[in-house]
Amino acid sequence: MAVVVEVTQGIGRLTLDRPRRAHAYDAAHLDALAAGIAELEAKVHVVVVSSTGGGAFCGGADLKALAAADPLDALDLQSQHVFTTLARSRMVSVAAVQGPAVAGGCELALACDLRVVGPGARFRLPETELGIIPSAGGCTRLTRLVGPSVAKQVILAGRELTAEEAVSFGLAMALSPTPLQRALTLAHTLAARDPVALRLAKQIIDRGEDSASLDAERVAEALLYSRRPR
Repeated sequence: MAVVVEVTQGIGRLTLDRPRRAHAYDAAHLDALAAGIAELEAKVHVVVVSSTGGGAFCGGADLKALAAADPLDALDLQSQHVFTTLARSRMVSVAAVQGPAVAGGCELALACDLRVVGPGARFRLPETELGIIPSAGGCTRLTRLVGPSVAKQVILAGRELTAEEAVSFGLAMALSPTPLQRALTLAHTLAARDPVALRLAKQIIDRGEDSASLDAERVAEALLYSRRPR
């Protein structure tokens, strides 16, 4: 199973489970993630997003799936839709990032409300090297979280953010040798708070997220896909 969905002690868990492929996703995995979000939203108000093993958090889109993508795929980008569903969910989401979060994997972490990192965590958005852009919310959410200067360094110049830098820039809440346990502890703290207050506060804070910017990501990606040789 590529995505494990469970509830433990009142906390929702979405666990990526494809370690041999660095937890890379394709359309079926995104469908499973979307189904998991919908299932948990009916049961809990806090969810922890993590991955199995001690390697990567998530390597992003499966390269085979990416190679087959066309402009219409970008205009109705499944990964952006799923990650935005998570970002706008009534649940408060905590990402436990123990290793590299690359491309779409970084965008999945960015879609969460809070992030806890391990010493091996790394955040990279290398899409411009491939002639595309971070279009699953990366341009929009990274800029909102760390500001345009750092976002340009990461997206345009290919800078990789270490775990320590993620904390110093406010991208991550805490650095821990056991990020999953730290994330679960944080999740229990959140679950003890009033769920209606959490939901309303999250909605007010997230009003600044620009849907037009997300739309622009998809249109730009469609244009870039159309320029690729077939």
